[in-house]
Amino acid sequence: MTLLEVIATTVSDARAAQGGGADRLELVTAMGEGGLTPSIGLIEAVVDAVDIPVNVIVRPHSRSFVYDADDYAVILRDVRAIAKTRANAIVTGMLSANGDIDTEGLARVIEAADGLQVTFHRAFDEARDLFAAFDTLLRFDAVTNVLTSGGKPSVLDAQGTIAQLVGKAAGTRCTVLAGAGLTVDAVAPFVASTGVRAVHFGSGVRVGGKGLAPVDEESVRRVRGLLPNPKG
Repeated sequence: MTLLEVIATTVSDARAAQGGGADRLELVTAMGEGGLTPSIGLIEAVVDAVDIPVNVIVRPHSRSFVYDADDYAVILRDVRAIAKTRANAIVTGMLSANGDIDTEGLARVIEAADGLQVTFHRAFDEARDLFAAFDTLLRFDAVTNVLTSGGKPSVLDAQGTIAQLVGKAAGTRCTVLAGAGLTVDAVAPFVASTGVRAVHFGSGVRVGGKGLAPVDEESVRRVRGLLPNPKG
C-alpha cells in the first residue's frame, strides 16, 4: 500500500534503487543544491536502464522558487523536451513573492508537459500557509503528488502536519509524498502514525547516509521490506 520513491542522480543509482525494490525514481542532478534539472542524455539513459517510472525534476537554479520570465523560458523549454522522452512525470514547484503557489506559472508548466503528470516538490514547504497551498494544488488535475516535509527540515518533526495533509488528500487524485529526513529505522512508525501512502528517500538510502554518495541497494531493500507492498 505504500509507494517508495528514491532519488537517483546517475544510471547506477537508478539501477540500485530498482534492484532494492523502489517503485519510482525522482531523477535530479546537483543533489547538493536540492536537485536541479538533469540533462536529456541522462534522462534517456535512465529511462532505458530501468523498468520503473522515472519522474524528472525541472528546476533551473537553486536561488529560490520565485521565477522570473527568463527562468520560465528555460523551465518551459526543459519541460517540452522532457515530455518527448519516456519520462513518467515532471517534478516542479514555484511560488509567488508573497509565498503563495504561483498558479499562473504552474498552469504554463502543465500545458507544456503535454499530458504528463506533475509532482509539486518541496517548494511547497516554503509556502506561507501549507494548508491553503495544498487546497490550491488540489484545483490542478495534473498535480498528482505533493512532496513535503510538513514545513520542517525533517518530516519526522512534522508528523501531525503530514497526517492533516493526508486527511485533506483523502478522496482526491493527489497523494502526499512524505520526504526529507526519513531513515530506515524511522520509516515504519512514521507511516503508521501519519497514514501516508507514499514516501520519498534521498540520503536515507545512500551509502553512509551521505547525500552525495551512491544509492545503497541494500538500504532500499530494507526500507521496502518495512513497508506494505504497493498496489499495482
